[in-house]
Amino acid sequence: MNMDELFSREGYLLMGAAFEVYNDLGHGFLEDVYQESLEKELTARGIPFQTKPGLQIRYKGEPLQQQYFPDLVVYSGIVAELKAVQQLGKEHEAQLLNYLKASRMKVGYLINFGSAGGLEWKRMVL
Repeated sequence: MNMDELFSREGYLLMGAAFEVYNDLGHGFLEDVYQESLEKELTARGIPFQTKPGLQIRYKGEPLQQQYFPDLVVYSGIVAELKAVQQLGKEHEAQLLNYLKASRMKVGYLINFGSAGGLEWKRMVL
């Protein structure tokens, strides 16, 4: 399986839920409102997820006390980071890449509910 196919069906289902949330709420709410709404939508669709799971970071093989807490891990293999900003930036991509490195997962989604022009999203594969 090539990297483009990795979790592609699951990502499609995740994004369907995200579009449903955006279509209902639009832009302008706080990130926590979108987080809770997306969790309700994922539950309604039977999509498995964890909310803000702690990701263990290691330095030279040793676990650190510091952890990362991504917004969602979906299907036990996709890191989903939610935003409610006017536009996604390089710092958001860097954050998601760090989550992927820490979790050792390969697929991540940045999902921005804050754009007035529609739901903004980016799929990243490590």
